[in-house]
Amino acid sequence: MSYPRVGFACQYRHPERSLSPSQLKLIEAPFNPRTTTLRWMDSVSPQMARDRLVDVVGHNLEAQLRLIAYVAELPAALRMLRLSSDLLPFYSHPKVNGFYQDPAIRGLLEERFAAIGNLARSADIRLSFHPGQYCVLGSDKPPVVENSLAEFEYHADMIRMMGYGRRFQDFKCNVHIAGRLGGEGIRSIWLRLSEVARHCITFENEEKTYGVDDCLQLADLAPVVLDIHHCWINENDYIAPDSPRVDRIIESWRGVRPTMHYSQPPERLQELGFDADRKLEMDALLKVVSKRDLYGHSAQMWNRWTNEYALRFLDRFDIMLEAKDKNLAALAFYECVVASGRQFTEVKSLSGDLRVE
Repeated sequence: MSYPRVGFACQYRHPERSLSPSQLKLIEAPFNPRTTTLRWMDSVSPQMARDRLVDVVGHNLEAQLRLIAYVAELPAALRMLRLSSDLLPFYSHPKVNGFYQDPAIRGLLEERFAAIGNLARSADIRLSFHPGQYCVLGSDKPPVVENSLAEFEYHADMIRMMGYGRRFQDFKCNVHIAGRLGGEGIRSIWLRLSEVARHCITFENEEKTYGVDDCLQLADLAPVVLDIHHCWINENDYIAPDSPRVDRIIESWRGVRPTMHYSQPPERLQELGFDADRKLEMDALLKVVSKRDLYGHSAQMWNRWTNEYALRFLDRFDIMLEAKDKNLAALAFYECVVASGRQFTEVKSLSGDLRVE
């Protein structure tokens, strides 16, 4: 038995925001990943480049352990975390491949990722990845497809080293369909993905091109991640929680509790007269802003009507919040849920879905 989850993505934010930027950086840095650039590494000696990568990778893996330890201390309903994709800089790049194949580095990665996976399982934390915009599996350009496959398998390697990817959706690794060939392009390369990758991949609807219906056309391959904010922008309306399409999304998870994504447009809409207690209507918004202005994420979940709408899904979905304030937004959202009188309960319905009452 488990709880419905509310999660956050990738980085830690300290709650005392009145501190100076330098103070906040000092506190937050041990929890958050660092990186470097290929340009810098090309400008120094091979030994200096290697030393920098060793330092960055060591820091990043320890940072993820600290972040998971932080999540482990949260209420059970908040134990869901998207890990950063930037843990191993340039892992899939040909120039850096030799570094990651070095036996000493492989040993470090296996040890540290195993510790991350063990800690997450012991604390019952639901983990995920979300490869970035350059992972375009449906591209019509063969070099882009090859690079995208390598990038996705980079995530699959991390998943495997954490001890996941052994069964269907024991770990979620989410992508958009993307690319001119879309779903058919993905079908054409499907069997080139490793078994770990195919166990973990999910497809999320997006704002512009490939919406919910496009993702459902791939539901025989992998689960659909419903992003209700993207759906609202793409379709100019709010998908109903009891829509037959939502039922089909749930079916695509084949008995695993689904995850959905939830974000809101930026808070500056309030300065334009949009009330935090009222429904955001697309027709009214488009009189004063463009759709592109709605793509960005808010710092917190400021619109209370939309929060109530999102909570109508929580009896059947875990919710990954995508907000700039990261863990602070998840905490505030959770506290609003509890303050409203709802309780996260450990009760299962006959269908196996968890309920929020």
